[in-house]
Amino acid sequence: MNRPVPNPGILDIAPYTPGKSPVPEAGRKVFKLSANETPFGPSPKALEAYRHAADHLEDYPEGTSRVLREAIGRAFGLDPDRIICGAGSDEILNLLAHTYLARGDEAISTAHGFLVYPIATMANGARNVVAAESNFTADVDEILKAVTARTKLVWLANPNNPTGTYLPFDEVKRLRAGLPSHVLLVLDAAYADYVSRNDYEMGLELVATTENTVMTHTFSKIHGLASLRIGWMFAPAHIVDAVNRIRGPFNVSTPAMRAAVAAIEDTAHQEMSKAFTEQWRNWLADEIGKLGLKVTPSVANFVLIHFPTEKGRTADEADAFLTKRGLVLRGLKNYRLPHALRMTIGTEEANRLVVEGLREFMAGSK
Repeated sequence: MNRPVPNPGILDIAPYTPGKSPVPEAGRKVFKLSANETPFGPSPKALEAYRHAADHLEDYPEGTSRVLREAIGRAFGLDPDRIICGAGSDEILNLLAHTYLARGDEAISTAHGFLVYPIATMANGARNVVAAESNFTADVDEILKAVTARTKLVWLANPNNPTGTYLPFDEVKRLRAGLPSHVLLVLDAAYADYVSRNDYEMGLELVATTENTVMTHTFSKIHGLASLRIGWMFAPAHIVDAVNRIRGPFNVSTPAMRAAVAAIEDTAHQEMSKAFTEQWRNWLADEIGKLGLKVTPSVANFVLIHFPTEKGRTADEADAFLTKRGLVLRGLKNYRLPHALRMTIGTEEANRLVVEGLREFMAGSK
């Protein structure tokens, strides 16, 4: 062949498919509820900090994201030297895979886990091993059953996207205790800010007390800074040292850093968003359940809606019906959930319109 050839396994990777963003029809308002974006946008203080940073766009950013790491450290009581920031938590997940996975290794993710996990795994020549879930929830016993001599890493989204389910902290600790000490446990806590359960812990304690656990988080969800691509990781010092050796020196822009610092310090904005999300998450689950549709209990800022398989009532048909009305949800075939749609909790108007649309769809399918 007379052209460059990708490394073995690259073309076997299914590309990540983001939530759709259709062009609105003239005169029709569109509600994008497919990407788990906050309906409130970022804190006004974050917007102000972002605009102020525009005065110095000619300067390279500080290469270690020091001001942001220190702000995260203050917010969570963490040592800033054990924090790495990145262009979204996706970059950090890929850096971890690049650091700890090689050809012949295996990494475990769960049946309906985040799609970036198999991509990061396979991009480094490792094998993606899928552990079964129970009731759309990660199952510690199934994960441990999947461990082999080649296992080097376990990915666990807690809460999980797209199901909205979570593992209590005792179960996460049981998972860590059951894994071999050389296996890295990656706790992806992107949606932790929305959880109000007493038995949940985002993973900071395990990272602080073990040498083989890391926790990643993001500013894309409750902080509303998705377009700026900012994420972070708390990890043992030896992992921070290893990952920093391959991390790009200017991977977080100054405007993004400044906006993130202001966002994490605006606790009132976060509390408002969390309370609104919890109120409407409960309302949506109740109202959609009254239509005869099952909703998986969620602790995140979205709900998973299950549809029948008979013609006229399927998830695909419901998706098309709602999209024509400007209500854009997320189809989940690539998450092995062909009979479900994921709905981000939106504004009050959007939430009520989805319920009305689903009511009309179910009534018309009888």
